Amino acid sequence: MVPAPTGVTPHPLTPLSAGELEAAVRILGEAKRIPQPYRIVSIWLHEPPKQDVLAWDGSEPLEREAFTVVYDRSARKTYETVVSLTHRRVNRCEEITGVQPAYMIEEIFAVPELIMADPRWQEALRRRGVTDLSLAYVDPWPGAWLSDTDPGDRRVCRPLTWVRPPVENGHQYARPVEGLTAVVDLDQMKVIDVTDHGVVPIPEFQGEYIPELMTAAGDRNRPQFGRLRNDVKPIEITQPEGPSWTVDGHRVEWQKWQLHVGWTAREGLILFDVRYDDRGQLRPILYRASVAEMVVPYGDPAPTHFHKLAFDEGEVGLGLLVTSLTPGCDCLGETRYFDGLATDQDGHPILLPNAICMHEEDTGIAWKHLDYQKETGEVRRMRRLVLSSIVNLGNYEYGFFWYLYQDGSIEFEVKLTGVLSTGAYRPGDKPKYGTAVAPGVYGPNHQHFFCVRLDTDIDGVQNTVVEVNSEAIPLGEDNPYGMAWVTRETPLRTERQARRTINPGSARFWRITNPSRLNEMGESVAYRLQPGANVGLFLHEDSPMLRRAKFASKHLWVTPYDQHERYAAGDYPWQNRGPDGLPRWTEADRNIDNTDIVAWYVVGVHHVPRVEEWPVMPVAKAGFHLLPDGFFDGNPSLDLPRPHHAGHPGIPDEQMSPTTHTG
Repeated sequence: MVPAPTGVTPHPLTPLSAGELEAAVRILGEAKRIPQPYRIVSIWLHEPPKQDVLAWDGSEPLEREAFTVVYDRSARKTYETVVSLTHRRVNRCEEITGVQPAYMIEEIFAVPELIMADPRWQEALRRRGVTDLSLAYVDPWPGAWLSDTDPGDRRVCRPLTWVRPPVENGHQYARPVEGLTAVVDLDQMKVIDVTDHGVVPIPEFQGEYIPELMTAAGDRNRPQFGRLRNDVKPIEITQPEGPSWTVDGHRVEWQKWQLHVGWTAREGLILFDVRYDDRGQLRPILYRASVAEMVVPYGDPAPTHFHKLAFDEGEVGLGLLVTSLTPGCDCLGETRYFDGLATDQDGHPILLPNAICMHEEDTGIAWKHLDYQKETGEVRRMRRLVLSSIVNLGNYEYGFFWYLYQDGSIEFEVKLTGVLSTGAYRPGDKPKYGTAVAPGVYGPNHQHFFCVRLDTDIDGVQNTVVEVNSEAIPLGEDNPYGMAWVTRETPLRTERQARRTINPGSARFWRITNPSRLNEMGESVAYRLQPGANVGLFLHEDSPMLRRAKFASKHLWVTPYDQHERYAAGDYPWQNRGPDGLPRWTEADRNIDNTDIVAWYVVGVHHVPRVEEWPVMPVAKAGFHLLPDGFFDGNPSLDLPRPHHAGHPGIPDEQMSPTTHTG
């Protein structure tokens, strides 16, 4: 085993170190269980069984294991292995048939070079008036699955092309090459098809957002700005006494919360073992929380766009393509960073610095009340702990944020920004399946769906999900004024029953309860899964895209805990014809009543592009809350201290007294 620091027992959920990654590759190679040469697709911690982690007292380390995905490119075979770092052996080695592994870094960088060297592609650009082919930008989109014969058993991608303006760092998505498609066989590293579906003029205007390029482009830029604002005054976030958290490795304590920060190259940021200190009792809430998959279906049937159905987590990796977060820009105030690790195809560790940012924020008033007769009042301010990671997936950036609040609530939020995956339209036309955002440029209609896996342990592992709908009472003796309504609770006892959608008409939410633990009112302790803004999936029931993305057809799924069921669209979505993952697992209709369960919540974003989202998109947000619902005996933030002047010298502390008239 790669040794921990002297005297330190590693937490069993701590991500693999660089030394452990190297050791796993070395042990695997020495075992000679897989024909060489092979490529390392991914390596991360093989988590110990949940029951072992919950029983772990820290006195002795649990076995450290590495999970690896290995690809034999010449034989087109995919293997999974589990390598024991403790005992220096391969505990499991299995060929996984009928699957394609995720994109590899070497493939992502090789595809543009292959395309740009192809004479058919070069000729297609010349037909569009492009003579300097070095300005071309190729985006290596995943291959999708369209039919049994396309792509067949080949491992393919379908790259798309844009043309940069002739300036350094010019906007690469402002000038799309519409109608030009290609297919690359990734195993042979060969372009097997280039098709020109007809010339559409390449848009002529730039779409710069870097200040120097905006100025240089002048009236060639869309939109055109003459200068930057000069009236933005500084805002400084200071904590003179430092942050309120304590950190030990990946273990974090903050304002009664305790959790362990995890990481994989596939999921990115993971929250483990989330607990709340309720007046001396450390109460479990979540064992594991992560983004379990995402999919982006496009609604444009044009040849350049119809195949766009990106499973960005399973096909590429939210951890692999994380961006390094910048102090003062991505995170403000006192910050703590956690690095991430991945590997290249030779198994060499890749350091991903500042992959996760942690900071705390003032979010405004926590609670307030004024007794107007006595002119006395109390007010408290709320803080939250923010754990965030931002991923660059070609044109889009996605920020994944977890918030822990002082009132015992948890929020998940995804922030969408970056650049539209653009198309071009002919002068005089109007795009039918999208929005014109600049002359000749349009943003296709599309949607985003994010599935968050919540391994809940609400005061223990025995949980039940209860659906709550509000219902108006008919006019009559019980409701003479027509204003009464009640809530109806329905326990979800089996998997098929728990395939649910949101219903704003009944204000639907779900309570994740522990039937064996009652609160002071005699009700089961619970956390409420409160939906935020959400949408349904716009894919026809006979669409091959729906077969692959069927997890997004429901907003809630509930399964019994199974450590092997981790990804909503299955382990290998690349060219997977589907349905896999949640739709397949829940066909078993297993019991989910008063047992160890996993709730899977799907957040949807409906994107009809706006002109104001060009050339770079203002952040859009979506998410949900986990709210204590009978979990505590009352408001857990009652013990927050009264606010003070917070460093504002003009406001004496006595003005913050409880007799202040604040209404």
